[in-house]
Amino acid sequence: MTSILGISAFYHDSAAALVRDGEIVAAAQEERFTRKKHDAGYPYHAVEYVLEEAGLRFSDVDHVAFYDKPFLKFERLLETYVAFAPRGFNSFRVAMPVWLKEKLFQKSMLIRNLSKHDGGFEDKDRLLFAEHHFSHAASAFYPSGFDEALVLTLDGVGEWATGTVAIGRGNDLKIIKELRFPHSIGLLYSAFTYYIGFKVNSGEYKVMGLAPYGEPRFKDLILDKLVDVKPDGSFRLDQSYFNYCTGLTMTNSRFAALFGEPVRNPESARLTQFHMDIAASIQAVTEEIVLKMCRSLASEYSMSNLCLAGGVALNCVANGKLVRDGCFENVWVQPAAGDAGGAVGVALAVWHDELKNGRSVSGTQDSMKGSYLGPSFSQPEIESRLSGCGAVFEVLKPQDMISQTARALADGKAVGWFQGRMEFGPRALGGRSILGDPRSPDMQRTLNLKVKYRESFRPFAPSVLREHVSDWFECGIDSPYMLLVADVCDEHRKEMTPDQEQLFGIEKLNVPRSAVPAVTHVDFSARLQTVHQDTNPLYHELISAFHALSGCPMVVNTSFNVRGEPIVCTPEDAFNCFMGTDIEWLAIGNCILRKEHQDLSLREDYTAKYELD
Repeated sequence: MTSILGISAFYHDSAAALVRDGEIVAAAQEERFTRKKHDAGYPYHAVEYVLEEAGLRFSDVDHVAFYDKPFLKFERLLETYVAFAPRGFNSFRVAMPVWLKEKLFQKSMLIRNLSKHDGGFEDKDRLLFAEHHFSHAASAFYPSGFDEALVLTLDGVGEWATGTVAIGRGNDLKIIKELRFPHSIGLLYSAFTYYIGFKVNSGEYKVMGLAPYGEPRFKDLILDKLVDVKPDGSFRLDQSYFNYCTGLTMTNSRFAALFGEPVRNPESARLTQFHMDIAASIQAVTEEIVLKMCRSLASEYSMSNLCLAGGVALNCVANGKLVRDGCFENVWVQPAAGDAGGAVGVALAVWHDELKNGRSVSGTQDSMKGSYLGPSFSQPEIESRLSGCGAVFEVLKPQDMISQTARALADGKAVGWFQGRMEFGPRALGGRSILGDPRSPDMQRTLNLKVKYRESFRPFAPSVLREHVSDWFECGIDSPYMLLVADVCDEHRKEMTPDQEQLFGIEKLNVPRSAVPAVTHVDFSARLQTVHQDTNPLYHELISAFHALSGCPMVVNTSFNVRGEPIVCTPEDAFNCFMGTDIEWLAIGNCILRKEHQDLSLREDYTAKYELD
């Protein structure tokens, strides 16, 4: 058997993955173990986990693969500074010592870190590198259920590429087109993330969530001044408005002058209608670019399948519009579309591209195993760990655990749900989730403010039984990874009264838009997760039990964490988050914990425990 360890690290969202004879055995992000959001360091704990899950020692691994090529990144950095000189000297002065000390010699640094695992790391020929966007493309194509597909990758920047088009056939994957730095849809979106006052590489999904509260009144200005979009979706950015090539910020004073307001001060300045309109505008521009690209590719290559990866592929609103557009018959998005997924991609690239091994595909189901690729805990281990925390719990039969948890949801309780293997990627998919009743008009606000400690405008997703999705949403396809947005069906919508129609922006937040208001955004949209019995039978059983009680075949699903905290990984993480928030019920394995039974002296102040995202 051939074992390949894939690693992504040293930028953001470090991760490790283990592939054995083409099968993805395990994958996890380092942040889940270190409890440091978007941890960029060497993923020591993630590597140890995937080896343990595979039953291997480090010395048993045949190949170690890294997800990008550091020398090419350094080349891009130097050439960019030379091209813009003398602008950017301060940024150059800050960046060069870090590169010369660490990043330029990343291979040596990697070998030192790899040597921390058992057996050292003597055979340097075992270490392979792939280009960043090839790792993304491999993560999208190889796990898909398609024998043949076009592959589109879009992100901020890899080495030089900011977007690529590849063709995959069988085990063969070749990049045929690319967009190059500094012209980047990912960096364009991040520039607006920065301008609205959110963190770059972290707050982009907030921009997407804020957009429905605004009107895209700046869209034409963006297309006229900032980005020149061609009919095929390719584009160029006017660099005179941006600062990311040579500076320490994303935008400059000319950018702010164009829109008439300064960069919003994070956390202190109120989000206004202006910021909502800015969010709506950049979201509309992004959707237009993605749609133009995909329509052009569909026309040029006449292929029916499309795979997506790269950070931009996490824009589930754009994905939903792409699917509804119908230019491709089938669309599959890698659930860990960002840099973490590069660990899976590079390992699969070694197996299929470097070692020339074939693929067997089902044509219907992907090989990501529902993205449940992280650690799990046995029932005795859960009980031992909870006892060590001082938790008070009762152990039920599995069926009783399901029925009582479903009743807690129907009674309006916020429920922590910790079951099976942890998810790989940014979304909680019913392994490490906080659940609620979607029929409750107060649930969104309660979860945001009292449980998640985050901005009230941020929407929640419905986890809906796959067999009932089309009864409630304008969607007839699978969306197992919460990467598609669809609208609530007309018969479940609630139209606004004339007075409510006069409300602006965030004032619309508390107006129920459907029979499931906790998962319906102001524009009647919802970020869907379809729940499948074959990939997560326990979660499917819980929602089915809730459906029997309520007549509603879905639950609210948000990640089991507070703002700024990585999703919980261990029973201890789950108990601490349970105690530090207003979660009232925790189902962990067959254990049930009720808040009123706990020792409140164990409660932590979670409101300021983690750095805000």
